Amino acid sequence: MDIFLALTAALLYFAALLQIIPGLSGPNQIPARSVFLSASGALVLHAYLLSDLILSGGGQNLSILNVASLISFIIAAITTGLMFRMRIWVLLPVVYSFSAINLTAATLLPGAFITHLEAHPEVLIHISLALFSYSTLMIATLYAIQLAWLDHQLKNKKKLVMNPNLPPLMAVERQLFNIILIGEVLLTLTLLTGLVFVQDMIAQGKAHKAVLSAMAWVVYGVLLWGHYQSGWRGRRVIWISIVGAFLLTLAYFGSRFVREVIIAG
Repeated sequence: MDIFLALTAALLYFAALLQIIPGLSGPNQIPARSVFLSASGALVLHAYLLSDLILSGGGQNLSILNVASLISFIIAAITTGLMFRMRIWVLLPVVYSFSAINLTAATLLPGAFITHLEAHPEVLIHISLALFSYSTLMIATLYAIQLAWLDHQLKNKKKLVMNPNLPPLMAVERQLFNIILIGEVLLTLTLLTGLVFVQDMIAQGKAHKAVLSAMAWVVYGVLLWGHYQSGWRGRRVIWISIVGAFLLTLAYFGSRFVREVIIAG
């Protein structure tokens, strides 16, 4: 049954995706309501499957695939909720594709990394902040890629720039820094709660997570400072955003990937 539901959710994600793509390459209006209904159906099934995959009887199964699927769900839910307020159509095909792939992989390739967060609510707060900070900054990375794509279209005078489904370049840039600021605040709270609540945060075998997360925090902080104090924009902003996302991904998934996939395989 879980496999059937996962495949149904993936099909709904791809149905939403297929309704978006034609509007990105032509002047036709994207059917936002229809896309929203397809994506909402996929998200409902995704949430149900996540509860089944993560909330096992013996604790919480936070395997690398389950966590990746949870993060992709958070990103998909946030971006879907924003589709009527912002022209984020360029982002959604990537978001929905990753959600479908991550959910299918988590369902078909079950792993085990059991924790007991009910016994440590303070750790649950820390992990929740970590998930939301990572998801928010990944959305910022997608915005940076969208910004680069729109900038390329402008410089090459492509007709796609006139597409009514695409946002103005300046609006994307403004939204990008608002999202990075929110993500930086969440990342700050993540690091602070880690220092306070997670006693072995800098212990051997875990220190790299704290170091890489702190490096990402510095990178995003420098980016925000450079933008608001010195007017940084363009390619510099895009590349710094990607570097910050890379550092965070290494912090969140690097050792888990080696331990759960490479060594276990």
